[in-house]
Amino acid sequence: MKKNETFLAYLFILPAALVIIVFHIFPTVYSWYVSLFNWDLISPAGEFVGLGNYKKLFADADFWKALLNTLYFALGTIPLSIACSFAVAYGLSRRIRGLSFFRTVYFLPVVTSVNAVAMIWLWIYHPDAGILNWFLGFFGVAPHKWLLDPDWAMPAVILMSVWKSLGYNIIIFLVAILSIPREYYEAAGIDGASGFSLFRHITLPLVMPAIFFVSLVSLIGSFQTFTQIYMLTPDGGPLKSTMVIVYYLYQNAFVFFKAGYASAISFVIFVIIFTLTLLQNKYWGEKIDYEN
Repeated sequence: MKKNETFLAYLFILPAALVIIVFHIFPTVYSWYVSLFNWDLISPAGEFVGLGNYKKLFADADFWKALLNTLYFALGTIPLSIACSFAVAYGLSRRIRGLSFFRTVYFLPVVTSVNAVAMIWLWIYHPDAGILNWFLGFFGVAPHKWLLDPDWAMPAVILMSVWKSLGYNIIIFLVAILSIPREYYEAAGIDGASGFSLFRHITLPLVMPAIFFVSLVSLIGSFQTFTQIYMLTPDGGPLKSTMVIVYYLYQNAFVFFKAGYASAISFVIFVIIFTLTLLQNKYWGEKIDYEN
């Protein structure tokens, strides 16, 4: 009987295990294998170069620029997105009229295609017919070529990305806020706590796991950013100001046909994300456990 139960357990696990092996583990291992070769995706076999692609990578100025641009994008989107989405979620947790309507409206950008959203923001940022320059004109601000300026191209992409992901973060925070038992607030109110004290000592600590989750997911997503860069600022933007690391990987793989070099970049991205996840979980995760 015990052997039959074990066999059935493995049988139920098999479909999920096959998906993970075929679509996750095998591509990761194969990417690392390809990174050891100088391959152009066309010839049947590449030249074995060992760690040559990695040595070339760490001496590549464009790689470091792409990495810094990615960090710039992450530092620009994550704090701003968390602050805005948490503020909106906190407001939506109150009992107001049309609450369902507002929740739906805020979530619409999440389910909208990134390509469609990027096309809309291209029109918003248009230097001549864009609504942003038209609006700023009322305040005496001269028209600006937002996506063509090396100093403003990345902030423009960051603003669009924050708007796109706002609804997803709002839902996570809203669920976390609404799941806090009302007894906590009532007990604190009896003790004389009110206003900011309730928010600081009850709401914020109990929502901290959700903030950790959102920040972690946003961090991973920042190192996977591609579509909005490709749509808003082709070729990595003016003076490569928006060339993030995934876009640099795309260029090497499918524009320059350097599959081995691109695979080395992808493996470095994997190591960076994995390391950041471990560090964030170790230091911030322990703090969350302590506070709760």
